[in-house]
Amino acid sequence: MNISLCDDNAAERSYIKSLVLDWAMQSGALVNIREYPSAEALLFDYPEHCPGILLLDIEMPGMNGIELAKKLRARAETAQIIFITGYPDFIAEGYEVEALHYLIKPLTREKLCEVLDRAVVKISQSDRKILVPFDGGEVTLPLREIRYIEAQRQYSLIRAASGDYRIKVPISELEKRLDGYFLRVQRSFIVNLREVLRITRAEVILRSGEAVPISRGMAESVGRKIIELF
Repeated sequence: MNISLCDDNAAERSYIKSLVLDWAMQSGALVNIREYPSAEALLFDYPEHCPGILLLDIEMPGMNGIELAKKLRARAETAQIIFITGYPDFIAEGYEVEALHYLIKPLTREKLCEVLDRAVVKISQSDRKILVPFDGGEVTLPLREIRYIEAQRQYSLIRAASGDYRIKVPISELEKRLDGYFLRVQRSFIVNLREVLRITRAEVILRSGEAVPISRGMAESVGRKIIELF
């Protein structure tokens, strides 16, 4: 597993790296850790080194950790992002980049190990795919790529990053093939909660800019589920 560690403080990088290596030894994980003194240095190394886990300091000279995470997400990078910071003020912005967790300095071994364990579980879940037979053939579609699904009588319309797929499978049957990141927000719509940017009383706004209607009184349930997952 590739892990990138970005912190402008060399002593902090050394300490965090030692904790990660301890976790790897105890969990049996094979890790390749790369250290970076700045966000710019890490960005320069892409895409040659694509980590599954990113350990990012936030307050750094030049580009900060939040700005770096946004640039990587814009490239469709799906790494599990863990912010390690002395300041809790950026938590709202971390939601925008699907940060797995915020760890506040001084960092403890127990807390880091717990979050790394969660990251490994998330990575295994994000690899799930489904076989989608549609009008023009079939495709193996990663669940992460699905934005939402709309019921159209006996058909379901899957709207995904790679395109739209209309399949002759009822939405109730398709729902059984999805993972825990999908939620039926209305009788005719299932939303991938990874894609939700904002929630209103009547709809959820996705990162793509699309708006999906939700049932009356559903906004609070959607919000609670997102907090539980992320």
